[in-house]
Amino acid sequence: MKKKLINILGLMGILQFISYTCAVIFSPLAFPGYDPLSQAVSDLSAETSPSRMLWEQLSALYASGSVVCSTCACIYLSENKVNTALFRLGIYLFTVMNWISNIGYRMFPLSDSGKDIADFQEHMHIIVTIAVVLLSIASLTIIIISGFRKNGIRSIGIMAAISLAMMFVGAIGKAAVPPEYFGIVERFSVFAAVGFNAVIGIYLFFGFEKANTDRNDI
Repeated sequence: MKKKLINILGLMGILQFISYTCAVIFSPLAFPGYDPLSQAVSDLSAETSPSRMLWEQLSALYASGSVVCSTCACIYLSENKVNTALFRLGIYLFTVMNWISNIGYRMFPLSDSGKDIADFQEHMHIIVTIAVVLLSIASLTIIIISGFRKNGIRSIGIMAAISLAMMFVGAIGKAAVPPEYFGIVERFSVFAAVGFNAVIGIYLFFGFEKANTDRNDI
């Protein structure tokens, strides 16, 4: 079956995952003393971080790819009325989360890596984070519910459940583990959304063909 441009753009979901993973793995090379076991990923992209330039270079495809992939998925799902309205709502909310994350973190990066939250910009960074987390939880929950309903896209529901579980592992782990292991559990949270974007990209590339049998709204 010939792929349309919008389907091919689903590959951006894979590329953004690779881009983000490379940034997380290789940016610490430009940050002397950075400890991935205890420090957050966001420390690598802080304004005064020595690894900021390398982070920006390696994560360039992540920044644009996540938005392009999820937005194209929204367009495809809407035009083809794929599955149920509930499922589409979940993808729409997940896309809004991607836009807020992409714009918000660029407008309000951490001023300094590893320091306490103090000024306006850093408080706004936290607000953006809260919005991203709440939208992620809401969207993934909706996708899980729709996925396990009759004629739902069960495989996407399962992947959404895994992503949501990773977020909760990160959130609970931050309070449960010693500070020297904060970075490990924090990465569960940050990779949850990035990984689910890749899942959406794969389904978009193949046109949601297996899911496209039910076009009835709930």
